[in-house]
Amino acid sequence: MKRREFMMLVGGAAVAWPLAVRAQQPAMPVVGFLNATSPDEFADRLRGFHRGLKETGYVEGENVSIEYRWADNQLDRLPALAAELVRRQVAVIVSGAGPTVPFAAKAATTTIPIVFVAPEDPVRLGLVDSLARPGGNLTGINFFGSELVAKRLELLRELVPGTARVAVLVNPAYAANTEVTLRDVEAGAHAIGLQIQVLNASSTREIDAAFATFGRERPDALLVGPDPFFTSRRVQLILMAARHAIPAIYSGRQYPEIGGLMSYGASIADAYRQVGAYTGRILKGAKPADLPVIQSTKFELVINHQTARMLGLTVPPTLIATADEVIE
Repeated sequence: MKRREFMMLVGGAAVAWPLAVRAQQPAMPVVGFLNATSPDEFADRLRGFHRGLKETGYVEGENVSIEYRWADNQLDRLPALAAELVRRQVAVIVSGAGPTVPFAAKAATTTIPIVFVAPEDPVRLGLVDSLARPGGNLTGINFFGSELVAKRLELLRELVPGTARVAVLVNPAYAANTEVTLRDVEAGAHAIGLQIQVLNASSTREIDAAFATFGRERPDALLVGPDPFFTSRRVQLILMAARHAIPAIYSGRQYPEIGGLMSYGASIADAYRQVGAYTGRILKGAKPADLPVIQSTKFELVINHQTARMLGLTVPPTLIATADEVIE
């Protein structure tokens, strides 16, 4: 064989070899991430989700791609966004917190695996058949968003001595979540002898109106119901609570971190870490029907000591001792 012919043969093989290798490499799986809020409000939870993915060997941009769909608190957009992910033929859909989001995903597909984050019992909601054997194409995490309301009332009364009447702010637009919150509020308040005043808010203007009512009627304290819209408006809520000098308790640490008085709830960042880990397991072949629904076991009491002092409150040593974090 002539030298020139040999070199052409070798060169052609060198080009064909990497092309053949690339052709044999599997396509990068795509995960759909569906959420009711906006990315600005989700940094900590996304970090938790990526951490869970990494625990199972997946890193976004390296061996998994993620398609994000954000409803920006417009819940009526969720069905269309879920349908987009189904048309994209994602391998898994991750549905964010709140019953509205996983139901939108569930309505869009019966075949694509769905990993949800639910603030209450997903069996009672009708998302899964049972916690141990979910069945169907859904599984996920229950982080007890609403079931902890009674504990929040107890903490409020411990921090604010003499509390007799507590205002409760809920979002009627999030009907399923609000129904559960009010049910648990009424039971918890009755158990410890508190009077409850319920006020509704589904918009920025209605939040202002609710606090105007608080200012006139002067309840002893405020409980802000767990709700994605309220989380998105947490700066407004905290500023209004400070303006009216109303001690308030919230569902998550993102409130006291920016000046809210106190929060008690499951660690949402840890819940999303578990969601990430489940997503990775499904990408490796696990079936949602065989993955038990995880119930959160990590709960956080966070107190902003500076805000307490501004309100003239002395935080009892028992609360200081049991708090997971005291912000000075």
